[in-house]
Parts: sequence; structure tokens; C-alpha cells
Amino acid sequence: MKEAILKQFPDLVQVWGPKFLVAILLLAVFWLASRFIRKAIFAAGDKADLEYPVVRLMAMAARVTLLMAGLVTALGTLGVDVSALVAGLGLTGFALGFAIKDTISNILAGVLLLVYRPFSKTDYVEVKGMEGEVTAIDLRYTTLQHDGQKILLPNSLLFTNPITIGKPSEG
Repeated sequence: MKEAILKQFPDLVQVWGPKFLVAILLLAVFWLASRFIRKAIFAAGDKADLEYPVVRLMAMAARVTLLMAGLVTALGTLGVDVSALVAGLGLTGFALGFAIKDTISNILAGVLLLVYRPFSKTDYVEVKGMEGEVTAIDLRYTTLQHDGQKILLPNSLLFTNPITIGKPSEG
């Protein structure tokens, strides 16, 4: 049995060797492209003066997308039927997106709040009966401080409701 495998080895290398090398080369190209795109996104984010979490999220999304595309391309080059894999990834993405839609909504609203900056730290805001001084804005929550209390507002709430920006109301 070992002898049969050893006899077939040169044929296997001749058939699979070029495919394997092309697949590795494709992975390397996509990996280098993902690094280049990541650096370009960080440079553009610095130039546009965007908040670091927003730039990091965009860079990570671009890198993961390129690496997944590279992996699917390399597997296709090796002869793997990737249509089922691509369909499975699509269905998984749909199911995950549906399951965590509120979180995604907060993150996207946070990105838009950080990009458009309708208010900033130290502004006093009121939304849906909650008010306070903005102490932090991140991707999921905006933190308000009012009468010694810390209030975490989901960013989707801030993005979909009217916001009053100004001085605290005199009670």
C-alpha cells in the first residue's frame, strides 16, 4: 500500500501542486490587499478627522470581507464547490443579522452619530424625557450624567428621536 502511494506521489504533485501554489498565491494577494486597504482606511479616517472606533470598524469590516473573499477564491481554485459555502455564509449572515438587529441598529446609529456629530461631549441634551450632560459617545451607547446619575442611552434612540441640545431646564 505504501508503495502504491509512493508511486502515485509524483502524479499527485504534478496535478495538485500548481493548484495549491495558485491557491496560496491568491490567499497572499488577498491578505496583502486587506492590509493595504486597512492602512488606506486608517489614513483616510485620520484625514477626514473621523472617530477612531468608526475607522477601526470600517477597517475591520473591509479586512474580514477581503480575507473571506480570498479564502473562497482559493478554495474554488483547489476545486472545492464553493457555491454551498457561499450560500451557507449568506444564510448565516442573514440569521445573525436578524438575531442581533437591535445591536446592529445601535452600532450603525453610533457610527452615524460619530461621523455627523450632532452633539459633542459636554453638550447638554434631552431625548425622550431623559436629559443630562454628554460624557461619552461610543458605538453602542451615549452616556449622560444628570444629578449624579449615569444614563446610558442606546444610540438608535438618539438617532430616531428628536434631540434638544442646550442648557438644562430650570426646575
